[in-house]
Amino acid sequence: SEMQEEFEDEVNPWEVKSSSEKGIDYEKLIVKFGSSEIDNDILQRFKKVTGTEPHHFLKRGIFFSHRDLTLILDKVERGEKFYLYTGRGPSSDAMHMGHLVPFMFTKWLQDVFDVPLVIQMTDDEKFLWKDLTMEETQHQAIENAKDIIALGFDEKKTFIFANLTFMGQCPDFYQTICRIQKCVTYNQAKGIFGFEESCSIGKIGFPAIQAAPSFSSTFPFIFDGKTDVPCLIPCAIDQDPYFRMTRDVAPRLGFAKPALIHSIFFPALQGARTKMSASDPNSSIFLSDTADQIKNKINKYAFSGGRTSLAEHKEKGGNCDVDIAYQYLRFFLEDDERLDLLKESYTSGHLMTGELKMELITILQKLVKEHHEKRVTVSNEMVHHFMTPRSLNF
Repeated sequence: SEMQEEFEDEVNPWEVKSSSEKGIDYEKLIVKFGSSEIDNDILQRFKKVTGTEPHHFLKRGIFFSHRDLTLILDKVERGEKFYLYTGRGPSSDAMHMGHLVPFMFTKWLQDVFDVPLVIQMTDDEKFLWKDLTMEETQHQAIENAKDIIALGFDEKKTFIFANLTFMGQCPDFYQTICRIQKCVTYNQAKGIFGFEESCSIGKIGFPAIQAAPSFSSTFPFIFDGKTDVPCLIPCAIDQDPYFRMTRDVAPRLGFAKPALIHSIFFPALQGARTKMSASDPNSSIFLSDTADQIKNKINKYAFSGGRTSLAEHKEKGGNCDVDIAYQYLRFFLEDDERLDLLKESYTSGHLMTGELKMELITILQKLVKEHHEKRVTVSNEMVHHFMTPRSLNF
């Protein structure tokens, strides 16, 4: 029936399941979540306001949906300031390529707009949801912070914080959380997040902790006590429920609603039906993988859109919609012309699956090697500096 059709994709902060090999139907998701599409008008406006060519993530619909992005652009046009907020749930020592996507884009936004950025490490969330000790999640937050710092964020404009530590360093953080918690009933939280009677009370209260950094009142040391500095949050669309709640309570607290810019999911090697899991080493390419591991994983596990036989492939061509090597190239091959050429060549049957995979392997090996070289230079002192509450160039 029509209703069943509507909800066959499952998307929430803890579960992403698609009913089709092509992955999530993002057009339907925009309608279901009530966000807005990033269309050509917005891209043109972005270019006009920033004087910068939009990132290939924007042009290719990898960041595809938004809430109030136009209001942020209005403010930039008027010479007003805003800040960026994004985060990471540290559930493993090594991050995978999918985790890198929002941070690569956030780094580009920070460079283009020259604004402060706060990055939340939800070591508390992972402690509450996963079978991990507090020491493990805290350690993973530090290890993940090294991967994030290695992307080249500006230390004069970037504050990284882990909830389990920051809560005790900054009374304003907890005060903002309490204000949010007072505004949200259990019924509302249950409706938004699907909590059940058997959930620990830690889980039920957690959304306010992820919501709080959307408000500049949480960071008096950055914003000199200003509580009205607008916020833009780049994140994958499964995080949207947190910020629908946040936007709902903002006016009642006298705060600005955070603006959002949503990305699609980075598909698992096995195909686009699910998002990847940091707990399954074969579902993705990790930043700690060797060149050989990258090559073997892609050759062995990357779901192919090619045909069963060489003759059939040459006759009918490959299907880029489901081919994981092509999907990954959309993320990491910056050259638009090269990507178009590969797509045309693969779809027409001239290019074989093995050749397409080789193209991707070369790009990822280089990317991961460069990342590894930068990460090695990130010392514990650097991490400590990034995670020290301090004033940023605002």
